[in-house]
Amino acid sequence: MIMHTRVAVLLPILLWQAAVAEEIVGRASVTDGDTVVIRSERIRLHGIDAPESAQTCEAGGKVWRCGQQASLALADKIGRLPVRCETFQRDRYGRAIAICRQGQTDLNRWMVRNGWALAYRRYSTDYVAAENEAKNAGLGIWQGRFVPPWNWRRGKRLAVTSPARPDTMLPSGADRNCGDFQTWQEAQEFFKAAGLGDPHRLDRDRDGVACEGLQ
Repeated sequence: MIMHTRVAVLLPILLWQAAVAEEIVGRASVTDGDTVVIRSERIRLHGIDAPESAQTCEAGGKVWRCGQQASLALADKIGRLPVRCETFQRDRYGRAIAICRQGQTDLNRWMVRNGWALAYRRYSTDYVAAENEAKNAGLGIWQGRFVPPWNWRRGKRLAVTSPARPDTMLPSGADRNCGDFQTWQEAQEFFKAAGLGDPHRLDRDRDGVACEGLQ
């Protein structure tokens, strides 16, 4: 009976140690600014919290899709190179919690240092210094106003001072299509601001008029 009791006690400890030591390596796809997938394994980046995919921020009086941009920043950083994730535990959604690296670069820290995520102080203070650097430099979401993602998930929203739709007046960053605009005037103004070459492919027939279907 004593032996069985010891086994019952030691088994969860051994399983926990195995989980802590687990390393997941491979090409990563980005779900959002703090979550990646490697070989169908969903991995949440430890100690950081990025804007949600649908979240918007404001900079220079313009609304922009900061959640989408955070995801794109992480995807661009990772590219097609392999990523190594050292896991700690699993969260209530079954995701592995990990520090992920590409070469010597701590991707968790990189996201915070470049202003695409915040230090998630509720769970860790590992990246507070990196957050302060990004804040002082005005990088990423620190270039304007935003709601911390943990508050955004609770329903808090940014009091928007600009009537423009998210991203429609910001020619840089994520690709746009005609469905992103409410009116033809918005689309045409954005098309002109984006410059020569029509990088967003809004003028399909190349007649100088964007998103003619909105007219």
